[in-house]
Amino acid sequence: MNKPVLILGAASGMARAIARAFAAGGHDIMLAARNVSRLEDDRADLATRHGVEVTLHEFDALALETLGDFVAGLPELPHVAVSAIGAMGTQQENAADPTAGAMVMRANFEGPAAILAHLANAMEARGSGTLVGISSVAGERGRSSNYVYGSAKAGFTAFLSGLRNRLAKKGVHVVTVLPGFVATAMTEGMDLPERLTAQPEEVGAAVLKAVRTGRNVIHVRPIWRIVMMVIKSIPEPVFKKTSI
Repeated sequence: MNKPVLILGAASGMARAIARAFAAGGHDIMLAARNVSRLEDDRADLATRHGVEVTLHEFDALALETLGDFVAGLPELPHVAVSAIGAMGTQQENAADPTAGAMVMRANFEGPAAILAHLANAMEARGSGTLVGISSVAGERGRSSNYVYGSAKAGFTAFLSGLRNRLAKKGVHVVTVLPGFVATAMTEGMDLPERLTAQPEEVGAAVLKAVRTGRNVIHVRPIWRIVMMVIKSIPEPVFKKTSI
């Protein structure tokens, strides 16, 4: 395969855009998701449009006991692996039902961290590769509007940072992506500020560029660095009186 790229959680709009960006760059693509047969049209389109090999792989990030066999069963260890796994729900639902909240935490931290840990070990043994984790600016400070989702993303961001530090001298690079708002099905119906909202294609292009240039942490729209710097600088006595 031609420097294959594995897309984990490949059914989301963001993941599809990332797959398109890498396919357009000449990479073979492995699409991994639950009920992956529903991505057959995506597989055919990527293969036909870009002349690359595209394969489908059944994958459930929360079935932790299967993840080692999943990695071992791939036709080839990928050159790049992108975790676009995640689920949001609503803060109201997650706070009212701790079980629902726990599932959001698992989907955004436990599952993604576990599969990247397996891939990290395999890439470390090989001595090369790039791991990409789609995290969130929501993890940079806990806010009342999304602290369950944000806490999981905070854990994932810390995991990616530690993994990057561990693998820095092993030939394996780790990229943390902080997209901010993205116009996808997950955010449909939300009143999002246009200046802060990226399109999926922007995310795809940003991830491809980050991998090729060896970036460590990226904000898809740079304005989010300023926004989060301001939010993180608010003193706690003041911050707890806000409702952001």
